[in-house]
Amino acid sequence: MTVLFTVLSLSVLATILAGIVVLADYKLNDYGICKIDINDGTRSLEVNGGSSLLSSLASQKIFVPSACGGKATCGLCKVTLVESAGPVLPTEEPYLSAVEMESGVRLSCQVKVKHDLKIRIPEEFFNIRQYRTRVSEIKQLTHDIKQFRFQLLEPNTINFKAGQYVQIDSKPYGKVTEAVSRAYSISSVPSENNIIELIIRLVPGGICTTFLHEHVKEGDEMTFAGPFGDFYLHEGGDELIFIAGGSGLAPIRSLVLDILEKNLDKKMKFFFGAVRKRDLYYVEFFRDLEKRYDNFQYIPALSGATPEDEWDGEEGLITDVVARHVPDAKGRQAYLCGSPGMINACVQVLTKIGFERETAIFFDEF
Repeated sequence: MTVLFTVLSLSVLATILAGIVVLADYKLNDYGICKIDINDGTRSLEVNGGSSLLSSLASQKIFVPSACGGKATCGLCKVTLVESAGPVLPTEEPYLSAVEMESGVRLSCQVKVKHDLKIRIPEEFFNIRQYRTRVSEIKQLTHDIKQFRFQLLEPNTINFKAGQYVQIDSKPYGKVTEAVSRAYSISSVPSENNIIELIIRLVPGGICTTFLHEHVKEGDEMTFAGPFGDFYLHEGGDELIFIAGGSGLAPIRSLVLDILEKNLDKKMKFFFGAVRKRDLYYVEFFRDLEKRYDNFQYIPALSGATPEDEWDGEEGLITDVVARHVPDAKGRQAYLCGSPGMINACVQVLTKIGFERETAIFFDEF
């Protein structure tokens, strides 16, 4: 009886303490209404304090790039704070240079709105919009990659540059109680401005990719924000070297189609790396382009081909294949999309043969 009484007493005490913690958290974090001044009065917002600067801006339809959805793993959501909002957090340090930290640059997903703020953001962020769409088609491209086609409903058109990306919003499902947003590159051509297509690989345990692959159906309505990104065609370069793996094919497809559609005077070589033959897709599509256009060459390669694949094409790591086909950087630019490991390896190979890291190699870091 004494033991039971003790257990009950401890349970009641724990409940009371939990209630006190919740109440204290509510009181301590009740920052009231905070004002955010953007670009010296260009926009002035009033938001409820306590949320991140990233989500506070999004609640007012100002969308800052954030490929990771505010998890401090992409480093894209940079804004400049005119006045300090506290010390730079350890989660921000890997993504900020010493110069940026000295000038007040912060990751907006890590800055909590606790008082009035003055910030500066690029003017183009004001043009980023949220779109309501309907999923009009889903195609299985490989065992773990699907293509999604979205019909724009409101607004019903979008202006973007080939190579850019959007941030898709998921919805709660199963045991996932929160909605998240993640970045995916557009694979369709900009001239089709009433639709977008995305190529998305299923990431094991990924909240958004699991939602898209296992819970989204044709006819469903979804939202996204965009367009984002600096991964688009830049001035210069008589020959363009495209290198991709997995779902990284998406922005390359958009770029290639846009260049061909506009009849730009550019030679193009597209290197696509996969492990096995089953990981290749759009092969016939690009082979057809190769036949129709003299300025386009498609070079797929397998790094783990087996006799079962019956493969007679290029083999080896995609970096080795690129090194065999690209002798130097003269008159060339490189556009990369794939895993961080692939991108880093390609950058090393390309810089060794003369490609300037800042002016001739382009990729989005997500």
